[in-house]
Amino acid sequence: MDMRPCSVAGMFYPAEPRHLEQLLESFFQKRAPGIDARGIVSPHAGYVYSGETAACAFSTIPPDFDGTFLVFGPSHRGYMTCASAVPWETPLGLVDVDTEFVDALDIAIDELSHRSEHSIEVQMPFIKYRFPRARVVPVLVGDQRYEAATALAGKVLKAIERTGRNVRFVASSDFSHYVPDATARQHDLYAIEALGTLDVPEFYRRLQETGATVCGYGPIATMSIACRSLGATQGKLLRYTTSGDVTEDLDQVVGYAAIAVV
Repeated sequence: MDMRPCSVAGMFYPAEPRHLEQLLESFFQKRAPGIDARGIVSPHAGYVYSGETAACAFSTIPPDFDGTFLVFGPSHRGYMTCASAVPWETPLGLVDVDTEFVDALDIAIDELSHRSEHSIEVQMPFIKYRFPRARVVPVLVGDQRYEAATALAGKVLKAIERTGRNVRFVASSDFSHYVPDATARQHDLYAIEALGTLDVPEFYRRLQETGATVCGYGPIATMSIACRSLGATQGKLLRYTTSGDVTEDLDQVVGYAAIAVV
């Protein structure tokens, strides 16, 4: 059977199923903020650095959710925006793709572009562990401009209307990269503040103003625009951390945020 095999298991997260399951179980302890999110921002670094923050984001979606996750991840290698239509392997088992939704989405399918990209893969074990009956629509976002995010959100909304699916959104993104901890916190929290009212143009403006190296700003924008069209009104910052919290090296950090859109 065709599937998208694991590419970063054993590096970004454990490849051994029981070890991975125990780690995810520890992440989800005390992570129930009582929010029913339409969409989330979740980081995609190694679990030792950002796993607890990712779990904080996923814990805002009820664990009995059995609909479709639209997972948007940035293309770190410059590939075009494209979907995947095959199941995704995780150490905990396959995550099925909602192929009817992929067809309705009307964007290119390119499995090769997804093969070595980690931004979506890192989200899949969280989904398999916490939402075992859910399906996914993996979308690699190449063009991250505001106009492209608006167009992609429009296609997503049309596909929801055509399929009638119950959907939740995952925007996979880390925040500032390889800057001093104080700079990362200042720039990232300033940008995230604009998402409080889902003001996507202001989010872009603040990124440009500060030069914050947020790798998944296009996925965040697409998710925010789509959620706002479906009735969401605000983005709530649940947790912000940096790699320095783990390494204690505050000179060169990467920022991570858990955000719930409601």
